Formats: sequence, C-alpha cells, structure tokens
Amino acid sequence: MATYTSHSPEETTVLGEAWGRAAVSGLVIALSGDLGAGKTQLARGVARGLGIAERVHSPTFALVNEYRGGRLPLFHVDLYRLETTDQIIAAGLEEYFHPAGVAVIEWAERWFGGQPGSTLNFQRTIVKTPFRQVHIETAGETERRIIYEDFGG
Repeated sequence: MATYTSHSPEETTVLGEAWGRAAVSGLVIALSGDLGAGKTQLARGVARGLGIAERVHSPTFALVNEYRGGRLPLFHVDLYRLETTDQIIAAGLEEYFHPAGVAVIEWAERWFGGQPGSTLNFQRTIVKTPFRQVHIETAGETERRIIYEDFGG
C-alpha cells in the first residue's frame, strides 16, 4: 500500500498521468472518495498519460465515457447513481471490469457492496486483471491524501 499527498488539482493530475504512462491493457483503477475529492481529476491525468487529447469529464449521467486516440482506450465509468451490484450488472457495466484498454471506475465501492477499501467482490471478479484500488481523502481545501494498492495482473 502506498500514500501520495497531493497539494493541488494539478499534482493529482500529474499522479494520474504517471499511472497512464505506465498502464497496461486490462488495468482497472478503482476510485473511492467523497464528492469533490478529486476522482475525476485523477482520471484526467490517466487520460493525459495515455496520450488522449480529448477533454475528460465525469460520466455521472452517461455512466461510461469512452476515449480513444491514445495508446490504449480509456473507459471512464461512474457508479454514483447505481446502488447495488445487480444494478451495475443490469446496466451492462461488468465488461468494464475486464477492459480492452484501461478502466477508471469512480465510486467503485458500489461494486464492493458499499465497503470502501474492501476488494473481496472485485478480486473474485477480476482475478487476473491488473487492479489498482485507490481511496482519496480530503485533507484540506486543495490537499488530498491518495492511498492506493495494486492487486492481480
């Protein structure tokens, strides 16, 4: 497990950019944290690291935004409006847990059964998929504590 302290939205983007540059196909980055914690900011950085020039915005109402044109496709998923694993499956989002590219999943704890920090359900689903579990904590007006751990792959 690692912890990164970001002092600004740009530092959060830079961290995501490093992750995007190092990303391999199949990578799932599962994000949890309060509203406004910086989940979408981190996703923007991943896109930038993948070489995606398109503007990245939260897919809250669309559920998924797909971005192509980088070295790997990016699937930006937002589970905020879904409350159960059954709803996620019914929405057809399960395929993004095994992406042909990179998936960044906001509100990933919805897949974990409402348990931020628990990877049990997710690990059963993506046993061989490279998976980074990320929790973002607000530590100040612009400061964020980003705690992450890698599994699988």
